[in-house]
Amino acid sequence: MIKKVVGASLIGTTVEWYDFFLYGSAAALVFNKLFFPTADPLNGTLLAFTTYAIGFLARPLGGLVFGHFGDRLGRKKLLVLSLLLMGGATMLMGVLPTYASVGVLAPVLLTLLRLVQGFALGGEWGGAVLIVSEHGDPARRGFWASWPQAGVPCGNLLATAVLAVLASVQSDADFLAWGWRIPFLLSGVLVVIGLWIRLSVSESPVFLAAQKKAAQENAPKMEKAPALVLLKHNWREVLIAMGARFAENVSYYVITAFILVYVVTGLGLSKSVGLNAVLVASAVHLVTIPVWGHLSDKFGRRSIYLIGAVGMGAWIFAFFALLNTKDPVLITLATTVGLVLHGAMYGPQAAFFSELFGTRVRYSGASVGYQLASIVAGALAPLIATALLKEYKSSFPIALYVVITCVITVAAIALARETRGADLEERDRVGV
Repeated sequence: MIKKVVGASLIGTTVEWYDFFLYGSAAALVFNKLFFPTADPLNGTLLAFTTYAIGFLARPLGGLVFGHFGDRLGRKKLLVLSLLLMGGATMLMGVLPTYASVGVLAPVLLTLLRLVQGFALGGEWGGAVLIVSEHGDPARRGFWASWPQAGVPCGNLLATAVLAVLASVQSDADFLAWGWRIPFLLSGVLVVIGLWIRLSVSESPVFLAAQKKAAQENAPKMEKAPALVLLKHNWREVLIAMGARFAENVSYYVITAFILVYVVTGLGLSKSVGLNAVLVASAVHLVTIPVWGHLSDKFGRRSIYLIGAVGMGAWIFAFFALLNTKDPVLITLATTVGLVLHGAMYGPQAAFFSELFGTRVRYSGASVGYQLASIVAGALAPLIATALLKEYKSSFPIALYVVITCVITVAAIALARETRGADLEERDRVGV
């Protein structure tokens, strides 16, 4: 059963993140020209990344709404809904008119669909990692729960691969005219596959046990309003989850989204250099995330997470130094090592966040902590990095920005308790 649940979560998160990353790549490559045409390419990119960031604003709302109903109705129903919302919004992006056709209405429609994407993704992550965490045994929870996390590089790999193939077989003019729409429309096929698999899995046994206990206790108030209980009793855990997200979230979007801006606008290279680097690095990232999750089962969530945060703070300077060589091989190496270090944070994260909260508020707690941080971390990362590049014409301030986020994450992990091997049902019984 655990393998089936992992498969359902992985395919769903892959589809969701394919949709989400596709937007980020398109924002860096074509949306600045099609929806925000300006004389200065960097200004157009900044506007495109602004709509990219807007999607993050809807994520905490999605996490709160999906968390509330997920903690009351179950994980499975909400996971199906999130997949439908995300896939529908992405397909509609593929048929949007551009600025040349309808003027300012084009970026307005694009922004609205981006908000729907963000709302759906806000509910997706918590449900996907929790249904796996609550099915798996405590001794291997880090490994099993890391597989939905692997849906992130899977989605990025898929989105980047489709864009890379189109870039290689189409002229820039054709890609700009109509080729960019193809990856968005392909989302519909992926959604059908994801739904078919997700509908076949069972509800979380830990949730069902908590629901039965709540019924025997006459439905206590904490089940009716999990978010209020969360803010009253678990605010410290929410803050720790937010702090743990900073370096992981910012570094990921600098390495995978901003790199496309940097190699094209900053270094004057072809977009395929950045796309191919992210493609190779994402493949390695996919393999290493479960490895880091497995290591967290042996050595603890905190120790592995700290390896990633400290390592990223040191590597980010080498990352930009290698990019500045303009050598495609070294650019690929820089990106790959960066994502391997990112995986040390992202691999243990699902189990770590799940183990911070009790079952009746777990969906809300994991989702809210995860998504609130994304507003000031991942949402702003490409914007801040692009603005720093525009202002200073140097990568050093961008690297320094990433280091600051690593310091925040190290502090959060230092304040956290070790959660490896926690018995989720036992913690419910003792009221944790």
